[in-house]
Amino acid sequence: MNDKQGSGADTGVRGDDDPRLAFIYQEAVRGLLHQQNVVESLNTRAGNLIFAAAFATSLLGSRALSDGLGLWDWIAMTLLLGIGVLIAIMLYPYYNYTFRFDPEELLGQYVDGGADATMSAIHRELALRIKADMINNWRVIQRIRMALQLSLILFLLEILAWVFSIGGV
Repeated sequence: MNDKQGSGADTGVRGDDDPRLAFIYQEAVRGLLHQQNVVESLNTRAGNLIFAAAFATSLLGSRALSDGLGLWDWIAMTLLLGIGVLIAIMLYPYYNYTFRFDPEELLGQYVDGGADATMSAIHRELALRIKADMINNWRVIQRIRMALQLSLILFLLEILAWVFSIGGV
């Protein structure tokens, strides 16, 4: 047999495997990995925000509260509470992320199930599953991103409140 791709018996590659689908599958996997990195980055930023809020509150709050508890002090502490709630939302362990396939399910569907699927068909089905997973993951990522943005705004307002309290405004 002179087929360039071979018969598939010795190489595991069939003549009907489409390299375009393999490329699309690889891009889908790359997109999913990027999404996973975004989640890790958001969690790291939330941790950094915990440190920054604690540092700013201890530094500015101790000075501001040394002369009593005023309106700006209450505002700053309320903002700190809001930051804490938003950080808890960001760091909450969401278990509905999907960044990988279940190997047992893949074996059952494509190997042991008796279906004789080509690699092109497998790549196509898995690329579509990845897209659905990315959409579901994105909903959670958006919540975390919004919580981070709001907490950063509250953090800046908290610093201003402490400064106003220290300045006697």
